[in-house]
Amino acid sequence: MPTDLLTDVLRHNGLSARKLALSTMQPNLALQFPCERSVGVHVVLRGPIYLHAADQPCAMTLARGDMVLMARGVPHAISLSAELTGQDQAYLDIRHATDLPSQEQAAHVLSGVYQFWHTPLHPFFAEMPAWYVLHSEDLPRLSPLAMVSELLAQELRSIEPGSGIVTNGLLDVVFAYVMREVVARQAIDQPGWCQGASDPQIGHVMALLQEEMDSAWTLDELARRSGLSRTALAGRFRAATGDTPLNYLRTLRMQHARQLLVETSQPLDAIAGAVGYQDAFGFSKVFKRTTGLSPRAFRQQDAAERASPRRFLRD
Repeated sequence: MPTDLLTDVLRHNGLSARKLALSTMQPNLALQFPCERSVGVHVVLRGPIYLHAADQPCAMTLARGDMVLMARGVPHAISLSAELTGQDQAYLDIRHATDLPSQEQAAHVLSGVYQFWHTPLHPFFAEMPAWYVLHSEDLPRLSPLAMVSELLAQELRSIEPGSGIVTNGLLDVVFAYVMREVVARQAIDQPGWCQGASDPQIGHVMALLQEEMDSAWTLDELARRSGLSRTALAGRFRAATGDTPLNYLRTLRMQHARQLLVETSQPLDAIAGAVGYQDAFGFSKVFKRTTGLSPRAFRQQDAAERASPRRFLRD
């Protein structure tokens, strides 16, 4: 896999607006996470706890040291009981998440979440399972992932000067380590992002498209840059990823366009150029066909939703 391909995927998908919570679980109380537009991770510092999600047939049991990755936005709850019936519900405001009253023997959960848009869904996240559990017994006790998670929890408890910068950086490290573990354990015998990234030449093409999505790419130019013939590139790319190079590029462009529409006030012509389109008209046509909204309508909808506890902004 090209060294920074995963880094580029995470950066260009807008994974920079982030929030953290260190929660002390209470009996008969379920913490609700309204996470339709995010990816995130829970780390159980003291357990067990139970995770409840509508897309799962039963609650997931998570013990101390377990970590669970939510690769696609799924509203869910965590509690001390395997059943939600009869429990009070508390929504965790991800914009202003704070610790609950501490109890020495209670379960503690570290939760980190990143703002993320799922239409179109990046191929990397599309092939991830919606939930991926890393059990503590499968991780070395002194693994970097376990140590950084504990360091992050300590930093959240201490609230020292500069803690905002430190905790955000440590969350990024935890998330990156979790993603490394998941990618390493993913089977690459089926076409998808991981199989494509593991092929040196196809991975190189994927990195080019990620890094230079503003370029006027053609299949001929990609073939020249990859050292393959046009036919060989098209065949190998589809066999490895299940997609065509130019369709893959369009998905990357639309993901990045959403990020720019939300995080900047750039005019549509500038955003169109940043994602490889000659003018706003052509860009708007593709954006609406892909997402169901025009760029202006998407920007207006985003502005209207900014007060929602289900939304949070780049720090």
